[in-house]
Amino acid sequence: MAMTNDYKAPTMPAAGQVLDGDAGDFFALLKPRVMSLVVFTALVGLLMAPGEIHPVLGFIAVLSIAVGAGASGALNMWYDADIDILMGRTAKRPVPAGRISADATLAFGLFLSVFSVAMLGLMVNWLSAGLLAFTIFFYAVVYTMWLKRSTPHNIVIGGAAGAFPPIIGWACVTNSISIESIALFAIIFLWTPAHFWALALFKAEDYGRAGVPMLPNVAGERATKTQIVIYSVLTAVSGVVPTLMGFAGIAYGVVAALLGVAFIWYAVQVWRMADGDKKMIPAKKLFGYSLLYLFGIFTALLVDALVTKFFGVVV
Repeated sequence: MAMTNDYKAPTMPAAGQVLDGDAGDFFALLKPRVMSLVVFTALVGLLMAPGEIHPVLGFIAVLSIAVGAGASGALNMWYDADIDILMGRTAKRPVPAGRISADATLAFGLFLSVFSVAMLGLMVNWLSAGLLAFTIFFYAVVYTMWLKRSTPHNIVIGGAAGAFPPIIGWACVTNSISIESIALFAIIFLWTPAHFWALALFKAEDYGRAGVPMLPNVAGERATKTQIVIYSVLTAVSGVVPTLMGFAGIAYGVVAALLGVAFIWYAVQVWRMADGDKKMIPAKKLFGYSLLYLFGIFTALLVDALVTKFFGVVV
């Protein structure tokens, strides 16, 4: 895909320059929008798990997972500052914009990593803490430092990091990993490629400028669109698996099926989009709907879990 030359990258701060990052900048390092999704899916895993957890420990568990997710975001921003500054979508982040130094970001991310894992282990259980530590490592090292810059399938493998929170939430209650929690993992894991490749289609110039081998830049639009359709089908199927396995009710299954059909419909519209379309409206619509889909799926799972736990009714 041809690159345009109308983007002017900002200049990174000089070594030793005094930076004036405030609390808002440090909060931005945590990637709060990503963190909110992590917290929500972890909470659903925690509430769906069989057994009970004291509300205070449950709060500590969710808080630890949130802090761990924020730590991952900070470490990602520390390492990716050199390419973030080249992309319009990320150039205003605190490090490339020069509001917080790379050293401060690294120290912040490492401190939060250790703190979140230790708190979860000491207060809840060490299995969930170990899973949180692995998730941070996987996102910061395996995905950010290795996969992201080396393979167009970076987001397929790296998506596992974002899919672990329901397993961690489940483990906080049961101190175990079950086939049910793995099914929740699979929903997010299979959802991730279509979600990010839709973004990559209309941000291909950004990724190309930064040298990140996202699928549209390496394999082309047509191959990317085909992969999006394949993963949308897999996502839709995975969404109804909780009902098929019997740990979510029929009402949830109907909602999941309808959301899945819509996901496939949006993906097909992307597949039908003309190659080279500059507006990329179907891709933008799929990207927006994919967020709604995941939120809808886990909201339905949450309602199902709450109704079952508190009213003893399987819907």
